[in-house]
Amino acid sequence: MKAAQGRVFKFGDNVDTDVIIPARYLNSSDPKELATHCMEDIDAEFVNKVSAGDIMVANKNFGCGSSREHAPIAIKACGVSCVIAETFARIFYRNAINIGLPIIECPEAAKAIQEGDEVKVDFDSGVITDITTGETFQGQAFPPFMQKIIACEGLVNYINQK
Repeated sequence: MKAAQGRVFKFGDNVDTDVIIPARYLNSSDPKELATHCMEDIDAEFVNKVSAGDIMVANKNFGCGSSREHAPIAIKACGVSCVIAETFARIFYRNAINIGLPIIECPEAAKAIQEGDEVKVDFDSGVITDITTGETFQGQAFPPFMQKIIACEGLVNYINQK
């Protein structure tokens, strides 16, 4: 996957892993099951509105809280193709890459992009284009090794292909 394009769902600061996937659902590790509860404590209708390819945009410290891998798994399994944020919690950042969920830090894009905008992200260049407004933003491009992990749908698959 060299790019992502979709409709934006916008979230604020400090969206923690307990909001992304509430702890009461951690008795399952099945991605499809986790996806049915993604973001439900912050937006009960999120899973009914999100479509394959859509993009999450958030402000600062997205994915803070516990180190559970369930959070990026739930996001990816519900069809989100990329998460853009001002900043990510470091453990969430690594977990996302490990499971093959593309995430990109870009404070300018996170501030300017609005709920419902159509956005395209080029992973090679890091360019984020808000198709709705015509604005472009320079995010951090993924290093080639991260692109390979994402293309393989995660670190385990990447290692197994080696």
